Amino acid sequence: MSDQIPADSKRTAAAAIRIALTTSREEEKDLSQHLLADGIHSAAVDFGGEFIASVSKIVERAVVAAKREGLIGTTHVEEGAVAGAAREAVSQIINKAIGLNVGGKIGIARWGDHVGVCVFFGIGLLHLNEIAIGLGHRVI
Repeated sequence: MSDQIPADSKRTAAAAIRIALTTSREEEKDLSQHLLADGIHSAAVDFGGEFIASVSKIVERAVVAAKREGLIGTTHVEEGAVAGAAREAVSQIINKAIGLNVGGKIGIARWGDHVGVCVFFGIGLLHLNEIAIGLGHRVI
């Protein structure tokens, strides 16, 4: 195993987390341009709703955003990598979010063959909120 692989994974995952944590479209655009200067392509998209009903929408939005921003093409392999990473990220939040409303942002980053998907959740019930992050990674 190459010494470069863990660094590539970490770098891609960190970029996905950073883009998911942006608070405005302007900040998102600025960070995306900064990441692109380092060779990392990124995209972000918002989501919200009841958790169980939102799971498939989150995965779908991640794939659509990645395609729209040119992170992936239309092959099954590329779409499946983003969908799998998004599903992994969501699965890390299930225990906190089941039965509650969620909202937040999906951050996607690609550097070379590495794809990272971060899902930043606000989990709410009335005025009580919990925050959680899920992270998935795949290699294309």
